[in-house]
Amino acid sequence: MKITHQSYNNVVVVEIHGEFLEEYCRLFQDTMNELLKEKVVGIVLDMSNSPFIDSSGLGMLLWLRDYCHEKKSQLKLAGLDSNIKKILEITRLDTKLDRYEDLSEAVKSFT
Repeated sequence: MKITHQSYNNVVVVEIHGEFLEEYCRLFQDTMNELLKEKVVGIVLDMSNSPFIDSSGLGMLLWLRDYCHEKKSQLKLAGLDSNIKKILEITRLDTKLDRYEDLSEAVKSFT
C-alpha cells in the first residue's frame, strides 16, 4: 500500500493505493498522526485505488474517525469500489462513516 496526500485549504485529501491490510496499519496511523498535527477542517480518504480492506483496515477507519473527532476535524470517504462498499455494508460500518461517490463531492462538502 502507498499513501499520498494533498492539501486544499484546510482539507487534506489522502489517497490510498493498493489493498488496505493489517501490515500497513502502522504506516497509515503514523501518516494520519503527522497530518493531524496541523489544524485541518477535515480529511477525505480517497480509496478509488484501493480494491480491498481487511478487518484491521476497518479498525483503522474507525480509529481515524474517532481521532478526527478528538481533533475537532471530520473524516469523509470517497471513491469506494463495490468490494469495499459491500464490506462496509456487511459490517454495518456504512452507517458510521460519511461516504461520497467521488472525491470532488467529498471535498466540496466541507465548504
